Amino acid sequence: MRGSLFWRIFLLNAAVLIAATVLLLLGPVTVSTPVLVREVLILAVGLAAMLAANAALLGIGLAPLARLTRTMSTIDLLRPGHRLAPTGHGGVAELITTFNTMLDRLEAERATSAARALSAQEAERHRVAQELHDEIGQTLTAVLLELKRVADHSPQPVRDQLRQVQETTRNSLDEIRRIARRLRPGVLEELGLTSALRALATEFGATGLAVRGTFDNDLPDLSRNVELVLYRVAQEGLTNTARHADAHHVELTLHHHVVASLGDKPAWAGVELSIRDDGRGLRDAEEGAGIRGMRERALLIGADLAVGSHAGGGTEVRLRVPRPAVRR
Repeated sequence: MRGSLFWRIFLLNAAVLIAATVLLLLGPVTVSTPVLVREVLILAVGLAAMLAANAALLGIGLAPLARLTRTMSTIDLLRPGHRLAPTGHGGVAELITTFNTMLDRLEAERATSAARALSAQEAERHRVAQELHDEIGQTLTAVLLELKRVADHSPQPVRDQLRQVQETTRNSLDEIRRIARRLRPGVLEELGLTSALRALATEFGATGLAVRGTFDNDLPDLSRNVELVLYRVAQEGLTNTARHADAHHVELTLHHHVVASLGDKPAWAGVELSIRDDGRGLRDAEEGAGIRGMRERALLIGADLAVGSHAGGGTEVRLRVPRPAVRR
Protein backbone atom coordinates (compact mmCIF):
# COMPACT_ATOMS: atom_id res chain seq x y z
CA MET A 1 0.00 0.00 0.00
CA ARG A 2 2.72 2.44 1.05
CA GLY A 3 4.90 1.65 -1.93
CA SER A 4 1.99 1.88 -4.36
CA LEU A 5 0.97 5.32 -3.14
CA PHE A 6 4.61 6.48 -3.04
CA TRP A 7 5.31 5.42 -6.61
CA ARG A 8 2.07 6.97 -7.83
CA ILE A 9 3.01 10.38 -6.39
CA PHE A 10 6.61 9.97 -7.54
CA LEU A 11 5.59 9.17 -11.10
CA LEU A 12 3.21 12.14 -11.23
CA ASN A 13 6.00 14.50 -10.18
CA ALA A 14 8.47 12.80 -12.49
CA ALA A 15 6.13 13.20 -15.46
CA VAL A 16 5.84 16.95 -14.82
CA LEU A 17 9.62 17.38 -14.43
CA ILE A 18 10.40 15.29 -17.53
CA ALA A 19 7.94 17.31 -19.58
CA ALA A 20 9.54 20.54 -18.36
CA THR A 21 13.04 19.24 -19.16
CA VAL A 22 12.02 18.21 -22.67
CA LEU A 23 10.52 21.64 -23.31
CA LEU A 24 13.72 23.31 -22.17
CA LEU A 25 15.84 21.05 -24.36
CA LEU A 26 13.78 21.26 -27.51
CA GLY A 27 12.29 24.71 -27.13
CA PRO A 28 13.77 27.96 -28.36
CA VAL A 29 14.27 29.33 -24.86
CA THR A 30 17.88 29.44 -23.52
CA VAL A 31 19.47 30.89 -20.43
CA SER A 32 22.15 33.54 -20.89
CA THR A 33 24.94 34.64 -18.62
CA PRO A 34 24.10 36.98 -17.00
CA VAL A 35 20.42 36.02 -16.92
CA LEU A 36 18.14 38.32 -18.80
CA VAL A 37 14.89 39.63 -17.33
CA ARG A 38 12.94 38.08 -20.21
CA GLU A 39 14.45 34.67 -19.46
CA VAL A 40 13.64 35.00 -15.76
CA LEU A 41 10.03 35.73 -16.61
CA ILE A 42 9.85 32.74 -18.98
CA LEU A 43 11.34 30.41 -16.34
CA ALA A 44 9.02 31.79 -13.66
CA VAL A 45 5.99 31.18 -15.85
CA GLY A 46 7.24 27.67 -16.61
CA LEU A 47 7.81 26.93 -12.91
CA ALA A 48 4.33 28.20 -12.04
CA ALA A 49 2.84 26.02 -14.78
CA MET A 50 4.71 22.97 -13.45
CA LEU A 51 3.54 23.62 -9.89
CA ALA A 52 -0.05 24.12 -11.03
CA ALA A 53 0.02 20.93 -13.08
CA ASN A 54 1.59 19.02 -10.17
CA ALA A 55 -1.04 20.32 -7.73
CA ALA A 56 -3.89 19.45 -10.09
CA LEU A 57 -2.62 15.93 -10.68
CA LEU A 58 -2.02 15.31 -6.96
CA GLY A 59 -5.47 16.71 -6.15
CA ILE A 60 -7.11 14.30 -8.58
CA GLY A 61 -5.03 11.38 -7.37
CA LEU A 62 -5.55 12.01 -3.64
CA ALA A 63 -9.19 13.15 -3.72
CA PRO A 64 -10.45 9.73 -2.53
CA LEU A 65 -8.11 9.96 0.46
CA ALA A 66 -9.51 13.38 1.34
CA ARG A 67 -13.05 11.94 1.28
CA LEU A 68 -11.91 9.04 3.42
CA THR A 69 -10.37 11.43 5.96
CA ARG A 70 -13.60 13.43 6.22
CA THR A 71 -15.62 10.25 6.67
CA MET A 72 -13.25 8.93 9.35
CA SER A 73 -13.54 12.18 11.33
CA THR A 74 -17.36 12.24 11.22
CA ILE A 75 -18.33 8.56 11.39
CA ASP A 76 -20.76 7.63 14.16
CA LEU A 77 -21.39 3.97 14.98
CA LEU A 78 -24.80 4.92 16.39
CA ARG A 79 -25.79 5.98 12.86
CA PRO A 80 -24.65 2.96 10.84
CA GLY A 81 -24.78 2.31 7.13
CA HIS A 82 -22.64 5.15 5.75
CA ARG A 83 -20.02 3.81 3.36
CA LEU A 84 -17.64 5.27 0.78
CA ALA A 85 -17.54 4.07 -2.80
CA PRO A 86 -14.12 2.40 -3.37
CA THR A 87 -12.95 4.83 -6.05
CA GLY A 88 -9.40 5.72 -6.93
CA HIS A 89 -6.47 3.83 -8.39
CA GLY A 90 -4.10 1.32 -6.92
CA GLY A 91 -3.87 1.29 -3.15
CA VAL A 92 -6.43 4.07 -2.61
CA ALA A 93 -9.42 1.93 -3.60
CA GLU A 94 -8.04 -0.95 -1.53
CA LEU A 95 -7.68 1.35 1.47
CA ILE A 96 -11.31 2.50 1.19
CA THR A 97 -12.50 -1.10 0.83
CA THR A 98 -10.55 -2.08 3.95
CA PHE A 99 -12.03 0.86 5.86
CA ASN A 100 -15.58 -0.16 4.85
CA THR A 101 -14.87 -3.73 5.97
CA MET A 102 -13.59 -2.44 9.29
CA LEU A 103 -16.79 -0.40 9.75
CA ASP A 104 -18.90 -3.49 9.03
CA ARG A 105 -17.03 -5.41 11.71
CA LEU A 106 -17.16 -2.57 14.26
CA GLU A 107 -20.89 -2.04 13.76
CA ALA A 108 -21.59 -5.76 14.11
CA GLU A 109 -19.46 -6.01 17.25
CA ARG A 110 -21.05 -2.89 18.74
CA ALA A 111 -24.55 -4.21 18.03
CA THR A 112 -23.67 -7.54 19.67
CA SER A 113 -22.12 -5.93 22.74
CA ALA A 114 -25.00 -3.47 23.04
CA ALA A 115 -27.50 -6.32 22.86
CA ARG A 116 -25.71 -8.12 25.66
CA ALA A 117 -25.48 -4.98 27.78
CA LEU A 118 -29.13 -4.07 27.31
CA SER A 119 -30.21 -7.65 27.97
CA ALA A 120 -28.22 -7.62 31.22
CA GLN A 121 -29.72 -4.22 32.06
CA GLU A 122 -33.27 -5.50 31.56
CA ALA A 123 -32.50 -8.57 33.68
CA GLU A 124 -31.13 -6.35 36.45
CA ARG A 125 -34.17 -4.09 36.26
CA HIS A 126 -36.39 -7.14 36.54
CA ARG A 127 -34.48 -8.34 39.61
CA VAL A 128 -34.54 -4.95 41.34
CA ALA A 129 -38.24 -4.47 40.59
CA GLN A 130 -38.97 -7.94 42.00
CA GLU A 131 -37.05 -7.18 45.18
CA LEU A 132 -38.76 -3.81 45.58
CA HIS A 133 -42.14 -5.47 45.22
CA ASP A 134 -41.49 -8.59 47.28
CA GLU A 135 -39.16 -7.31 49.99
CA ILE A 136 -39.60 -3.59 50.57
CA GLY A 137 -43.21 -3.51 49.42
CA GLN A 138 -44.26 -6.31 51.72
CA THR A 139 -42.28 -4.84 54.60
CA LEU A 140 -43.97 -1.45 54.24
CA THR A 141 -47.36 -3.15 53.95
CA ALA A 142 -46.68 -4.92 57.26
CA VAL A 143 -45.62 -1.60 58.80
CA LEU A 144 -48.88 0.00 57.66
CA LEU A 145 -50.92 -2.78 59.24
CA GLU A 146 -48.99 -2.50 62.48
CA LEU A 147 -49.40 1.28 62.53
CA LYS A 148 -53.13 0.86 62.05
CA ARG A 149 -53.31 -1.64 64.92
CA VAL A 150 -51.34 0.62 67.24
CA ALA A 151 -53.33 3.71 66.23
CA ASP A 152 -56.63 1.98 66.92
CA HIS A 153 -55.55 1.40 70.54
CA SER A 154 -53.86 4.75 71.16
CA PRO A 155 -55.20 7.95 72.71
CA GLN A 156 -56.39 10.66 70.35
CA PRO A 157 -53.25 12.91 70.21
CA VAL A 158 -50.99 9.92 69.55
CA ARG A 159 -53.51 8.46 67.08
CA ASP A 160 -53.39 11.62 64.95
CA GLN A 161 -49.62 11.45 64.78
CA LEU A 162 -49.73 7.79 63.87
CA ARG A 163 -52.23 8.57 61.09
CA GLN A 164 -49.72 11.05 59.63
CA VAL A 165 -46.98 8.41 59.80
CA GLN A 166 -49.37 5.99 58.09
CA GLU A 167 -49.98 8.47 55.28
CA THR A 168 -46.25 9.05 54.80
CA THR A 169 -45.61 5.31 54.73
CA ARG A 170 -48.44 4.77 52.26
CA ASN A 171 -47.02 7.46 49.95
CA SER A 172 -43.62 5.81 50.14
CA LEU A 173 -45.17 2.45 49.27
CA ASP A 174 -46.94 3.99 46.26
CA GLU A 175 -43.67 5.54 45.11
CA ILE A 176 -41.85 2.22 45.42
CA ARG A 177 -44.57 0.50 43.41
CA ARG A 178 -44.35 3.23 40.75
CA ILE A 179 -40.57 2.77 40.52
CA ALA A 180 -41.01 -0.99 40.27
CA ARG A 181 -43.52 -0.56 37.44
CA ARG A 182 -41.10 1.63 35.53
CA LEU A 183 -38.27 -0.86 36.02
CA ARG A 184 -40.42 -3.79 34.99
CA PRO A 185 -43.43 -2.87 32.83
CA GLY A 186 -45.69 -5.74 33.87
CA VAL A 187 -48.57 -4.28 31.86
CA LEU A 188 -46.45 -4.71 28.71
CA GLU A 189 -46.08 -8.43 29.37
CA GLU A 190 -49.68 -8.94 30.45
CA LEU A 191 -51.77 -6.60 28.26
CA GLY A 192 -49.54 -5.70 25.32
CA LEU A 193 -47.82 -2.65 23.88
CA THR A 194 -50.84 -0.40 23.30
CA SER A 195 -52.12 -0.82 26.87
CA ALA A 196 -48.60 -0.24 28.22
CA LEU A 197 -48.25 3.00 26.25
CA ARG A 198 -51.66 4.18 27.48
CA ALA A 199 -50.61 3.45 31.06
CA LEU A 200 -47.35 5.32 30.44
CA ALA A 201 -49.26 8.34 29.12
CA THR A 202 -51.53 8.28 32.19
CA GLU A 203 -48.53 8.04 34.51
CA PHE A 204 -46.83 11.09 33.03
CA GLY A 205 -50.18 12.90 32.85
CA ALA A 206 -50.36 12.66 36.65
CA THR A 207 -47.19 14.80 36.84
CA GLY A 208 -48.93 17.75 35.15
CA LEU A 209 -47.81 16.98 31.60
CA ALA A 210 -50.78 16.68 29.24
CA VAL A 211 -50.08 13.54 27.18
CA ARG A 212 -52.37 12.66 24.28
CA GLY A 213 -51.95 9.13 22.99
CA THR A 214 -53.00 7.97 19.54
CA PHE A 215 -52.44 4.32 18.66
CA ASP A 216 -53.46 2.36 15.57
CA ASN A 217 -55.55 -0.77 16.03
CA ASP A 218 -54.14 -2.59 12.98
CA LEU A 219 -50.56 -2.97 14.24
CA PRO A 220 -48.67 -5.97 12.85
CA ASP A 221 -47.38 -8.72 15.07
CA LEU A 222 -44.42 -7.43 17.06
CA SER A 223 -41.75 -9.51 18.73
CA ARG A 224 -41.09 -9.07 22.44
CA ASN A 225 -37.80 -7.30 21.72
CA VAL A 226 -39.47 -4.83 19.36
CA GLU A 227 -42.27 -4.12 21.85
CA LEU A 228 -39.74 -3.59 24.63
CA VAL A 229 -37.66 -1.20 22.50
CA LEU A 230 -40.76 0.80 21.50
CA TYR A 231 -41.85 1.01 25.13
CA ARG A 232 -38.42 2.03 26.44
CA VAL A 233 -37.99 4.70 23.75
CA ALA A 234 -41.43 6.12 24.58
CA GLN A 235 -40.57 6.03 28.27
CA GLU A 236 -37.22 7.77 27.78
CA GLY A 237 -38.73 10.33 25.39
CA LEU A 238 -41.46 11.27 27.87
CA THR A 239 -38.93 11.39 30.70
CA ASN A 240 -36.70 13.78 28.73
CA THR A 241 -39.72 15.94 27.93
CA ALA A 242 -40.80 16.10 31.57
CA ARG A 243 -37.28 16.92 32.78
CA HIS A 244 -35.81 19.20 30.16
CA ALA A 245 -38.32 20.43 27.56
CA ASP A 246 -40.38 22.82 29.72
CA ALA A 247 -43.40 21.56 27.75
CA HIS A 248 -47.11 21.49 28.56
CA HIS A 249 -48.47 19.12 25.91
CA VAL A 250 -47.08 15.95 24.36
CA GLU A 251 -48.40 13.82 21.50
CA LEU A 252 -47.53 10.14 21.78
CA THR A 253 -48.44 8.22 18.62
CA LEU A 254 -47.90 4.71 17.31
CA HIS A 255 -48.88 4.12 13.69
CA HIS A 256 -48.65 1.34 11.15
CA HIS A 257 -47.35 2.78 7.88
CA VAL A 258 -47.36 1.39 4.37
CA VAL A 259 -45.71 3.99 2.12
CA ALA A 260 -45.44 3.33 -1.63
CA SER A 261 -42.31 4.29 -3.51
CA LEU A 262 -42.21 7.84 -4.84
CA GLY A 263 -39.72 8.49 -7.61
CA ASP A 264 -36.26 7.58 -6.35
CA LYS A 265 -37.50 7.00 -2.80
CA PRO A 266 -37.98 3.31 -2.00
CA ALA A 267 -41.16 1.91 -0.51
CA TRP A 268 -41.26 1.81 3.28
CA ALA A 269 -43.58 -0.12 5.56
CA GLY A 270 -43.47 -0.68 9.27
CA VAL A 271 -44.32 0.82 12.65
CA GLU A 272 -43.57 4.40 13.61
CA LEU A 273 -43.46 5.73 17.17
CA SER A 274 -43.49 9.50 17.65
CA ILE A 275 -43.14 11.69 20.77
CA ARG A 276 -43.74 15.35 19.95
CA ASP A 277 -43.87 18.15 22.54
CA ASP A 278 -44.48 21.91 22.54
CA GLY A 279 -41.41 22.74 24.60
CA ARG A 280 -38.37 24.87 23.94
CA GLY A 281 -36.72 22.48 21.48
CA LEU A 282 -33.17 21.21 21.33
CA ARG A 283 -31.41 24.58 20.82
CA ASP A 284 -28.18 22.96 19.56
CA ALA A 285 -27.86 20.95 22.77
CA GLU A 286 -25.58 17.93 22.65
CA GLU A 287 -27.14 14.49 22.79
CA GLY A 288 -27.15 13.13 26.31
CA ALA A 289 -27.08 9.61 27.68
CA GLY A 290 -30.84 9.24 27.24
CA ILE A 291 -30.81 9.83 23.48
CA ARG A 292 -27.69 7.70 23.04
CA GLY A 293 -29.45 4.92 24.92
CA MET A 294 -32.43 5.21 22.57
CA ARG A 295 -30.12 4.97 19.57
CA GLU A 296 -28.50 1.85 21.05
CA ARG A 297 -31.92 0.23 21.44
CA ALA A 298 -32.95 1.21 17.92
CA LEU A 299 -29.86 -0.52 16.51
CA LEU A 300 -30.89 -3.77 18.19
CA ILE A 301 -34.00 -4.11 16.01
CA GLY A 302 -32.70 -2.43 12.86
CA ALA A 303 -34.81 0.68 13.44
CA ASP A 304 -34.09 4.30 12.56
CA LEU A 305 -34.21 6.93 15.32
CA ALA A 306 -34.49 10.63 14.47
CA VAL A 307 -34.41 13.40 17.08
CA GLY A 308 -34.93 17.02 16.09
CA SER A 309 -37.08 20.11 16.23
CA HIS A 310 -40.40 20.30 14.41
CA ALA A 311 -42.31 23.17 12.87
CA GLY A 312 -44.23 23.85 16.07
CA GLY A 313 -41.04 24.75 17.90
CA GLY A 314 -40.78 21.73 20.18
CA THR A 315 -38.87 18.47 19.95
CA GLU A 316 -39.85 15.31 18.11
CA VAL A 317 -38.47 11.83 18.66
CA ARG A 318 -39.37 9.45 15.84
CA LEU A 319 -38.58 5.75 15.80
CA ARG A 320 -39.22 3.83 12.58
CA VAL A 321 -39.22 0.04 12.72
CA PRO A 322 -39.20 -1.44 9.18
CA ARG A 323 -41.50 -4.33 8.31
CA PRO A 324 -38.87 -7.11 8.30
CA ALA A 325 -38.03 -6.25 11.92
CA VAL A 326 -41.61 -6.42 13.16
CA ARG A 327 -42.37 -9.95 11.97
CA ARG A 328 -42.31 -12.72 14.52
